[in-house]
Amino acid sequence: MKRKTKTKTKTTTRQPLVAVSTDFRQFDDACWHAVQQRYLEAAVAAAGVFPVLIPSLGDRLDFEELLAAVDGVMITGSASNVHPALYAGDASETNGPYDVARDATTLPLIRKAIDHGVPLLAICRGMQEMNVALGGSLAAEIHERPGSLDHRAPESGSWDEWFAIRQTVFIKPEGCLASVLAPKEIKVNSLHRQAVKLLSTRLQVEAVAEDGTIEAVSARDSGAFAIGVQWHPEYWVKSDEASARIFRAFGDKVRSHARAKTTRKP
Repeated sequence: MKRKTKTKTKTTTRQPLVAVSTDFRQFDDACWHAVQQRYLEAAVAAAGVFPVLIPSLGDRLDFEELLAAVDGVMITGSASNVHPALYAGDASETNGPYDVARDATTLPLIRKAIDHGVPLLAICRGMQEMNVALGGSLAAEIHERPGSLDHRAPESGSWDEWFAIRQTVFIKPEGCLASVLAPKEIKVNSLHRQAVKLLSTRLQVEAVAEDGTIEAVSARDSGAFAIGVQWHPEYWVKSDEASARIFRAFGDKVRSHARAKTTRKP
């Protein structure tokens, strides 16, 4: 008599999807929706997620459907600035360049991601968008403020020189970022002309620079990982442990959110 053999059922786990913001650009009389590759590489290699580029089409997108389909949101940095009309600022050309198509997409996406408890990582311009989306404001040309450090990139040099890790930031104790990096001082590659002026009441400070500039925030009422950093962890994610930890923590929260969504399905 032959013995029955048990057949193993193979279970597959879907790689979680993360919505990634894009810039609206024009090249050679054509319109493009683009993102720098380093953000995508960090999402795949360090966070272990599948990045999905979201076109900057504003209210033509159904953000509710989008957030139901993805497991996380990443708002990238950019050479453009949030348009000052969105926070009653000075909309002069010197405070540009601007990308209003991106603003019309990222700001509502950030609000809905936080409201729905979808994990969110916002980087540089992304952190500024996070603050404006929730009712805060920005200060322009912060290097001109008395006592302020010059947070801008060097005027010349290679990409590695522009993004060199050179600035100290202090992680606030008992915050979301402290749970990832511990409450200590770390070196980062912060390079920006603008910064948080009036902090949204829905955000809390997670890190500051030596001159008091807010360098990281988190959402108070998200119920999920929702962190914005003013620096660029994506650039040195393969060689800098603090940068890698941020992306690993984001990836872990995205996977947890994806598992919870699967559990809730009938």
